[in-house]
Amino acid sequence: MSDERCKTQERQTSWAMRKRLSGVAAMLLAGFAGFAGFAVAPVATAAERDTAHRGTVVSVVPVADRDAGQVRDFLAGSDIATDSVRYGVRAYRLTYRTVDPYGKPTTATGLLTLPKGGTQRLDLVSDTHGTMVKRTYAPSASEDLGRVPSYLNASAGRAVAAPDYLGLGEGPGLHPYMDTRSAVTASVDMLRAARATADRLGRPLTGDVYATGFSQGGQVAMALGRALDGGADQHFRLKGLAPVSGPYDLEGQEVPALFDGRVNDTSGVFYISYWLVAQNRLYHFYEDPGEVFRAPYASRVESLFDGTHDEEEVIKGLAPSVKQLLTPAFYDRLRYPTGPLLDAMRAADHTCDWKPDAPVRLYAGAADTDVPIGNARSCALQLAAHQAHVPVVNQGEADHFGSFAVSAPQVARWFNALAGRGSPR
Repeated sequence: MSDERCKTQERQTSWAMRKRLSGVAAMLLAGFAGFAGFAVAPVATAAERDTAHRGTVVSVVPVADRDAGQVRDFLAGSDIATDSVRYGVRAYRLTYRTVDPYGKPTTATGLLTLPKGGTQRLDLVSDTHGTMVKRTYAPSASEDLGRVPSYLNASAGRAVAAPDYLGLGEGPGLHPYMDTRSAVTASVDMLRAARATADRLGRPLTGDVYATGFSQGGQVAMALGRALDGGADQHFRLKGLAPVSGPYDLEGQEVPALFDGRVNDTSGVFYISYWLVAQNRLYHFYEDPGEVFRAPYASRVESLFDGTHDEEEVIKGLAPSVKQLLTPAFYDRLRYPTGPLLDAMRAADHTCDWKPDAPVRLYAGAADTDVPIGNARSCALQLAAHQAHVPVVNQGEADHFGSFAVSAPQVARWFNALAGRGSPR
């Protein structure tokens, strides 16, 4: 079999896996630096507060050039409606300066996608992706699931900035999975890098931002919206916020769902393992993996999440259920969390604890067994407590990936309507 055919087969296998696993219960843990009430492990540093160099572009590499017909074929192949496609797209991998979870300087990569047509000055969509374990599946590195919202929204006539997050794509180090704070700083800095690059390419940005994201990215989108609404960067104005299937309520919904059957076993094992391994580097849940994971999983669980393994390889290396994965003591500790575990869960649960000035819609599927719809309902209740009445768009009997496939075109149409360019159907 040729190398190219092998790569194609690998992408198809990965796509099928990620239809089940792509966004997942992304239990994001730390709040954005300015969020009142967020319990976070690292302390904001002077480097993090100093935005002088954050978002500076290091390199720009063209990675795709597709006409409108090719965009339609790509989206249709993923069961995505194509009625909003008007233009072809060009996409670029940006490498830019940002900060790590401790505020120390680092670099990250992301995908900037521009329409081949439309107005010269462009509104900007921020798209934050769902859970990925293999760094080469990030939006800037692979023409795969992570590019669907970029192509969908860019082909409708907007620029799209899609951060890879830290440690994915070509960014150095390990990915701090579900660390909201670093995901938001990387996302804000990606917007800055996109602004500078779009200007150089002769397609300057208006400053209006529409934010969306799926699963882990839904949680990030909500936190990013809060940051932009709070003035994280004076150049950007939040005009609309449309997260899809985000895990907004860890303590009340997502973590209890691991134990009551609302989250399926495969997804539960996959995401709780990723979460514990990555967040242990910030919150120090354990000194030795054997304190948390049963044998033989304890000896290999950390290496499975080093950024080089795909979802299928990780799943094969783990237990069939959360109860079989964790030691009895830690299983009970997770079920009745205290200390750092509880702090981490509660930190994530503040992303909906604010009053947006921009319109917001929450999209979710009633049959989702990765991120149960109760998360969206909890988020809506938190927003309502601040006098923000936000609808939950229930996609009916859609599972996790299904909620994305149905919602993504609806989000693009809604953004069109908010910009005065179409119907929100």
